[in-house]
Amino acid sequence: MKQWYKLSGEEALKEMKVTSDGLTSKQVVEIRDRVGDNTLLEAKKKSVFQVFAEQFKDLLVIILIIAAVISSLSGNVESTIVILLVIILNAILGTVQHEKAQKSLESLKSLSSPNAKVLRDGKKIEVPSKEVVPGDILMLEAGDMVVADGRILNNYSLQVNESSLTGESTNVDKNDITLEEEVPLGDRVNLVFSGSLITYGRAVVLVTDTGMNTEIGKIAALMNDTKEKKTPLQVSLDNFSSKLAIVIMIISAIVFVLSMIRNVPLLDSLMFAVALAVAAIPEALSSIVTIVQAMGTQKMAKENAIIKELKAVESLGSVSVICSDKTGTLTQNKMTVQHIYIGEETLDVNELNLKNQLHRYLLYDAILTNDASIHNGVAIGDPTEYALLEMARKIQLMDDEIRGMMPRIDEIPFDSERKLMSTIYELHSVPTLLTKGALDELLSRTVSIRTNDGIREITEADREKILNKNREFSEEGLRVLAFAYKEVEEGHALKLESEDGFTFLGLISMVDPPRVESQLAVADAKRAGIRPVMITGDHKLTAVAIAKQIGIYEEGDIALTGVELDALSEEELNKKVSSVSVYARVSPENKIRIVNAWQNKGNIVAMTGDGVNDAPALKKADIGIAMGITGTEVSKDAAAMILSDDNFATIIKAVANGRNVFRNIKNAIQFLLSGNMAGILSVLYTSILALPVPFHAVHLLFINLLTDSLPAIAIGMEPPEANLLDEKPRDPKAGILSREFMTKLLVQGGLIAVCTLIAFHIGLSGGGEAVASTMAFATLCLARLFHGFNCRSKLSIFAIGFKKNIYSLFAFLAGIIFLNLVLFVPFLQNLFEIAKLSNYQMGMIYGLAIVPSVLIQAWKIIRSGINK
Repeated sequence: MKQWYKLSGEEALKEMKVTSDGLTSKQVVEIRDRVGDNTLLEAKKKSVFQVFAEQFKDLLVIILIIAAVISSLSGNVESTIVILLVIILNAILGTVQHEKAQKSLESLKSLSSPNAKVLRDGKKIEVPSKEVVPGDILMLEAGDMVVADGRILNNYSLQVNESSLTGESTNVDKNDITLEEEVPLGDRVNLVFSGSLITYGRAVVLVTDTGMNTEIGKIAALMNDTKEKKTPLQVSLDNFSSKLAIVIMIISAIVFVLSMIRNVPLLDSLMFAVALAVAAIPEALSSIVTIVQAMGTQKMAKENAIIKELKAVESLGSVSVICSDKTGTLTQNKMTVQHIYIGEETLDVNELNLKNQLHRYLLYDAILTNDASIHNGVAIGDPTEYALLEMARKIQLMDDEIRGMMPRIDEIPFDSERKLMSTIYELHSVPTLLTKGALDELLSRTVSIRTNDGIREITEADREKILNKNREFSEEGLRVLAFAYKEVEEGHALKLESEDGFTFLGLISMVDPPRVESQLAVADAKRAGIRPVMITGDHKLTAVAIAKQIGIYEEGDIALTGVELDALSEEELNKKVSSVSVYARVSPENKIRIVNAWQNKGNIVAMTGDGVNDAPALKKADIGIAMGITGTEVSKDAAAMILSDDNFATIIKAVANGRNVFRNIKNAIQFLLSGNMAGILSVLYTSILALPVPFHAVHLLFINLLTDSLPAIAIGMEPPEANLLDEKPRDPKAGILSREFMTKLLVQGGLIAVCTLIAFHIGLSGGGEAVASTMAFATLCLARLFHGFNCRSKLSIFAIGFKKNIYSLFAFLAGIIFLNLVLFVPFLQNLFEIAKLSNYQMGMIYGLAIVPSVLIQAWKIIRSGINK
């Protein structure tokens, strides 16, 4: 790739084989045929059918499909229809979620201006941006959107807002000089980049790259090449599903073989195995997880965190690193005056006094040597100049009134070589040259200094004091402007030579300040075991100063620039990454590398950002978080979550919600699987002892899809506990099937199975197979409804109370109603193969069903007492 910033304008023209009159029409056609349109290419997308088909790859789904086929062959149409409906519903949900995903490239395309002014055949013409080719001469002026990357040939005080590309809010001063050394993207001041905005001045630019070869094009390519990672819950559920499927197949095979040994007919043996598979597979699991996540997204939306992808909800709960952009995310994205050095003292804005003539001269200089304006509260112009106007308004000095009284007589605009801006006004009827700019340039042209005691010759001691104060401001991460003036003769023609012999007035320092909430949010993040990392396009000194203020950068931490990062090998970065809390002057590739380094250490990484440059890293991160107010459409489309209030503190609230959602999902899974475990153990028991089938397939489907679903959803709506942020992030490598989790399933499932089988034997001895099956079904169903209260929390029901989650009560009551309808309504009795029961048998069902919950609650109370 040609390093255009190292070539002079003449060398660049020669390299592109073009003259200063631009390309000829013939050349344009030839180049366009060779390189194509100035547009961004889009990665090939999967069709809706492909996405839908992929939803059936899950092993548990395949087992359910086989069960449906066998059920159909045996004439059990109801079971077949229910199973297939559940499978198809889950596939549709998955497809809809996928189709809502990335629209990043469309948004990237929309950044391009529809038209561009170019010089062709020696004439200035306007063409659609897609027709611009390498070698074109672009004519840029204030208000234009840059449509291609290019080398500046002639510069006329050009200023460009590259915030969408570099992430920085301040305008960049451009020039046409040749750069000798290797510099990062943000410092290539003789280049302009596609997607940036011309805010001041004009320039003649040679187009060097178009389409996918531009910096925005590279970002688009990075986004196409970046593969999304599965969330921790997806990984855990995939692992769990695989293991569960293997266990189900083995147990079903054993049951099938045992049935055949007992001379049970082949089809009946298959149906018995199918009944076990249906009992073991939590058919509603995927739907429950989706519903619980959806509930979490609604809650987060009310708290200004808009979740685009359901999987992002649980990812938040295990985030251990937040890589945050500085500008607009941790800071206010608005330059603000901090301190003023004037009359040999440092003041705050509110200490300025309009009655003090020295102060007044400085304020006049700040207002009049300024092209920004404020209309109806909206800032127009350079953010630095706007900050100066806001400073004056804070002490009731209105810029529009001052400008109305004193018209500008003459000016020399700011340019990056002089680093000065000068204007002439009449102050107190005396023509006065007012200047602002970089201290090093202005101080060298200064001969006197104005203090509260009057004007005197500037001394070396004065210069040393001023330089020390400038250094002090810079070390605090502040941007410093110097101000000076001199009286001139009537009718003085302002020339470059006029910028000399100044009287020094003072220094004004400013900064893009941290958000008020940032410091507390960073502290909360650290309390929650989350490492915040600042990644910015700003200079290292400024970045470190801001990071110190908000608590990201602490003693012993490291700050790296993009160039320093590029010099590190992967091995060196992996060693250092845990100590680096600030990255400055970074490129899009740098951001992806940083995220990747943390992920290689096993961390779940969140990346926040608002610019085009953030989009690839937002996609690469486990969860990308875009700013809703200041964020570009590209960043919003690439992210999984959008902050509608652009508040970093909202992320911490979302983390707490994410942790709660995962906890609730895990509790819902515990509820579903412990109940299924009871069904498996019951079927295995009767199979090994050659007893009648304890449940019909339709019984198990009723339990799994009706009486299980509502309690599981209610568990998913359990509100968060107060100490959620005091816990460390969940280990992403720790699967759902931990030893503790499996122990709970076996113990709780075993208790329910024992009570179910006691009911089965009571029915078998007192009424035959039909009554036994009905009593086993009713006991299992009712015991699982009671068990819903056990799975709400690690604490006992008396500690958390019933009122905290009213939905659990509604789910329990709904389950009781459904069960009693099946047990007592004749039509439903026939449909669900239910036998009539006596009052004694019904009493035994209710008594046995509540026993497991009584024992589980007693154990929770005892354990809480021991822990205290």
